[in-house]
Order: sequence, then structure tokens, then C-alpha cells
Amino acid sequence: MKETRAIDDFLTPIWKESPTFVQMLGMCPTMAVTNTLINGFSMGVTTTFVLVGSAFFVSMFRKYVPGEVRLTTSILVIAAFTSLADMFMAALAPTIYKALGAFIALIVSNCILLARMEVFAQKRPVGRSVLDSLGTGIGFTLGLSMVSSIREILGNGSFAGISLFGPHFQPWLIFMLPPGGFMALGIWLLVLSWVRTRRKGERRVRLWPVVVTRRKVAA
Repeated sequence: MKETRAIDDFLTPIWKESPTFVQMLGMCPTMAVTNTLINGFSMGVTTTFVLVGSAFFVSMFRKYVPGEVRLTTSILVIAAFTSLADMFMAALAPTIYKALGAFIALIVSNCILLARMEVFAQKRPVGRSVLDSLGTGIGFTLGLSMVSSIREILGNGSFAGISLFGPHFQPWLIFMLPPGGFMALGIWLLVLSWVRTRRKGERRVRLWPVVVTRRKVAA
């Protein structure tokens, strides 16, 4: 396996291997709590807190945990930080806490967390594990924010609670309903796929004259 740099551990999951748009993980909160930007962003930040805290302790004690209970230990650590996040959210932001409802507690079952604990934190030192989890959390938060932005703008005519189009705007209410999550995700996947395809095409166009020139010289 090719060894990566510490900075790559942080940067790669933010965009190149986005949990939302590339790995397609954490789809439950992506569909359920992204009806407003504030809700989506808050869920992403809360998940990041659980990711970083769990990675820190799982990596710190990885050499002292027997392999037979490694998975169970990771789940217990994640559950402990999820409980902390639930209590902090209830105390510091009760309005958002009510809006997110049971989905804060369900962070413990988010496949992103267990995947990063098993794939990375159990095999890497503390510093790199924290960087990986922080990058993954930021990438997840960015994905939720992008999906929720489309849903709130089209479904409510607002952005982060600020009205954009005035009282005469007719919102597309379907974007505020569960199917709107799939539609918003599909829109972003289509846009990102188009951008990637366009960039690859431009690279081929730029390289083609160089290849032709080299062949002529060789001939």
C-alpha cells in the first residue's frame, strides 16, 4: 500500500474522496436533515466532533485493545462521543437540537465513523488519525451544506433563513420533502460529473499537440 503524506490524509476526504459525493456514505442524514442549510451544517459539525474525538481515543489505545474486541471498542467510543454531542447540542442550541431530533443520536450508526475507525484510526498514529477524521468531517459537512443549500433555496426561497426572492416567490415544496433530498443530491452529482468530464477533455486537448509534435520530431 502506497504511503500517503499527513497533509493528504486531511485534504483527500474533503473533496477528492468526499464522503457524500464520491464514497456515498452517510446518506441517511444527507436525505433527512438537509431541508435547511443551518440543519445540514449543524449535523456536519456535530458528526465532525464525534469523528475527531473517536479517532483520537481509538488511535491512542489501538495497541492495547485485543483484536477480538476491537470493533466493539470502536463502537463504544463512538457511542460515548455521540452522547456528549447530544448533550452539548441540547444545552447550547436547543432549537437546532429539536429540528435534528433523533438523528443526532443516530450518528453512532453512521457508517462513515466506523469506516474511518477501522480503516484508518486502528492503523495510524494519533496525529494522522485526527487529521483524517477532521478532513472527513469537513468533507461531510461541505456535502450536507451543498445539498441543503439547493433544497432551502428552491423549496423555501431562502438561504440560511434569509429570504432571497420576496413574498411573491412560489417555492418548490417537493424540495422540502424527503424526495427533495434525492433530487438535490442528483443535481450535485450531475454537475460534478459534468465538471470532471470537462476537465478531462481539456487535458486531452492540451496534451494532443504535444504528442503529435514529439512524433514528428522522432520521425
